[in-house]
Amino acid sequence: MTEAEKRQLDEQGYAVLFDFIDAAWLHELRVHVEALFEEEGENAGYEFRQEPFARRLANLVDKGEVFERVVSDPRLLVFVNHVLGGSFKLSSLNARSTNPHAPEAQPLHADMGRLPDENGPCVFNSVWLLDDFTLENGATRVVPGSHLWGRLPQHSVRDPKAAYAGEVVVTAPAGSLIIYNAHIWHGGTANRTARHRRALHAFYVRRDLPQQQWQRMLLRPETQARMSPLMYYLLALEDPMNDKLCAEGSGQSGFLK
Repeated sequence: MTEAEKRQLDEQGYAVLFDFIDAAWLHELRVHVEALFEEEGENAGYEFRQEPFARRLANLVDKGEVFERVVSDPRLLVFVNHVLGGSFKLSSLNARSTNPHAPEAQPLHADMGRLPDENGPCVFNSVWLLDDFTLENGATRVVPGSHLWGRLPQHSVRDPKAAYAGEVVVTAPAGSLIIYNAHIWHGGTANRTARHRRALHAFYVRRDLPQQQWQRMLLRPETQARMSPLMYYLLALEDPMNDKLCAEGSGQSGFLK
């Protein structure tokens, strides 16, 4: 992590990492994602949520080794560690593909509807661009600095779907990552093109919070059996406190892109 990236994350709440996914890996991710959309059909995304103007996939760690590499990439974990203070776990790995001509923007939101607490930030998200993000195709918008405001947009904005003064629509080529302190106000925009806009979302939480998707209960035994020690830790597969937190029922709350 460079000092400029650290300062951008701390002050603005987000950063863009260009050329993060090499061409071969990007192709592999695209192929796997499209195959899963085809295979799962109308059930795609059922483990988390479905949307009228987007295709979704969820529980991706269970659906291919290529996705394990996403959530455990050490270059990404450096940034997660910086924001969440050294104690974190994967909350979910999903895909979202905004439909062609999708007319609606997502409302501005903070992930899981959470604010920082006495221990600091507790949520971090990364958007893995499988397609170019442009002003026309549903790129993510952010409100720089809003992660420091201590309030949620649904309590502060009359129309969270409307444009917000000072927001930035983050554009970048496929293969880039958008990383952010997920307390920042953000949301997807409308796709005015004839093509899908695809991305992965690797979302992390501090270890004292529940996972959005309870990894130990979702992953098949054969998937868990091949996990490395690092993946066991990241997925909290042998963490009794995580099981307690998720069992209490709060692990499915929140609103991600």
